[in-house]
Amino acid sequence: MSDTQQHTATREALVARASTAYQSVLEEVGRVIVGQREVIEQSMVALFAQGHCVFVGVPGLAKTLLVSTLARSLGLKFSRVQFTPDLMPSDITGTDVLQEDPETRRRSFEFIEGPIFANLLLADELNRTPPKTQAALLQAMQEREVTAAGRTYELPRPFLVFATQNPVEQEGTYELPEAQLDRFMLMVTVGYPSLEEEREVVRRTTQRPPEPPEACLTHEELCAFQDLARDLPVADAVIDYAVRLTRATRPDDPLATDLVRRFVRWGAGPRAGQSLISAAKARALLHGRLNASRDDVKALARAVLTHRVLTNYQAEAEQMSAGHVVDHLLEVITP
Repeated sequence: MSDTQQHTATREALVARASTAYQSVLEEVGRVIVGQREVIEQSMVALFAQGHCVFVGVPGLAKTLLVSTLARSLGLKFSRVQFTPDLMPSDITGTDVLQEDPETRRRSFEFIEGPIFANLLLADELNRTPPKTQAALLQAMQEREVTAAGRTYELPRPFLVFATQNPVEQEGTYELPEAQLDRFMLMVTVGYPSLEEEREVVRRTTQRPPEPPEACLTHEELCAFQDLARDLPVADAVIDYAVRLTRATRPDDPLATDLVRRFVRWGAGPRAGQSLISAAKARALLHGRLNASRDDVKALARAVLTHRVLTNYQAEAEQMSAGHVVDHLLEVITP
């Protein structure tokens, strides 16, 4: 067997293992979480694509439970921060503490790591804390490192932020700034369960809780899948479709439709196209394919683009949301 054939066989085996592991994760998470299949898939896409993810939904839809269960099923070091109005940036990143050597009595500052030093950080109710504290996550999310007292500390790999937020019309919340929203690869909407799913939720939560999920992946396997997802080939036609979708959200672009020019103030930036392709490659890997397709891009476009499209006052008056704009573009921009 030649080196090329051996490399191809290794990649195919990794793809098959990734797809099998995904099915195992679905089963393990499904023992705790009822339904929400699409939400779980998009969470796994974010994990494999090394992208941060924000979950949006009203309180009580098990957003926090879903993230913590997913972390356990993947064997990740998990940390949770409850964001509150009095939370300080150092409460997240860590701080220098004056320590005294018991033998020499010498005093020195020692950096005490904050909860951000984990593989998966759950930023619970992120929009309940003021922008100053929200901004503490920006460097970590982009650079995978933390700077404190003039020193820089690398975060472990993998490092991902999964945040939850309540709708902004809920009392006591702050809108996330556009610069921070753009750091999230996906915005996942967690909706109400169906009638039968809600019956099952009530049934499960009013009896003895299930056994905690077992880890379906090793740390090394997850890192290997992340590397493989980044290396998957993408056809030029798929990249072209992702770029056209992204550019069509900008009201001053020739690809913009009349609806976009009428209701959109700012469209998605180049990071959106990058996220679309990275997420599409991860989705292809989850489904056991070596190539990302335009269907993968289309399936993830709403989660990637909606939070990057800023509508104007006319859209608010006519109840035209960013999600409606993206749905419109998916209909008129042909793959």
